[in-house]
Amino acid sequence: MGTLYLVRHGQASFGAADYDQLSELGAKQSARLGQYLAAKGLSFSAALCGTLRRQVDTFDGIAQGGGYTLAAQPWPALNEFDGEAIIATVHPHPLEKSTEAQRYREHFRLLRDGLRQWMNGVVSPQGMPSYQAFRQGVVEVLDHIRKHHEGNVLLVSSGGPISTAVGHVLATSPETTIELNLRIRNSSVTEFDFNPKRHNLVSYNGLPHLDQPELADWITYS
Repeated sequence: MGTLYLVRHGQASFGAADYDQLSELGAKQSARLGQYLAAKGLSFSAALCGTLRRQVDTFDGIAQGGGYTLAAQPWPALNEFDGEAIIATVHPHPLEKSTEAQRYREHFRLLRDGLRQWMNGVVSPQGMPSYQAFRQGVVEVLDHIRKHHEGNVLLVSSGGPISTAVGHVLATSPETTIELNLRIRNSSVTEFDFNPKRHNLVSYNGLPHLDQPELADWITYS
């Protein structure tokens, strides 16, 4: 038996040529989370992490901030889906030039539509597995944790795999899983209790490490 802490990566570089790197704020969010977890007296029997740069750097920030010395086991199944490939299935042309706020809204409108079609088997984004295969990879990670670990386990991933894990545990519809995904915040913590038979959701998308008023502008979504 134990508790699984699923952490979304810190703020990445939305709108930059290379999204897959933490912003300066994303690095601070990660270190702050590590400090918070250590201050609570939490130790971890194991850690798992996707292999994307923003995920690995988030784990490293948590470890450094909290003084943790354990290494994270790399799990490619915890990597995020390719959002640009998904958007291309419903909007194959570059987005029109507009204000930053307009581009942001249009990006997530198209992403929602593309996710819905991918998850329902309507489209096949280039270079990506089916949603069923993506979901199965996440489920296999959860099964591994239940079978091989106990105590506190740290998992660092992205919004897609974390919302998929929550959707699996709660048996939600694809539409509900999408809404969970689009609302998950950077460096947020989701908790599952687990035993050899199942996982149970305890909390979702929490930011207890950013609860102070002076850190309100550290709360981000992309």
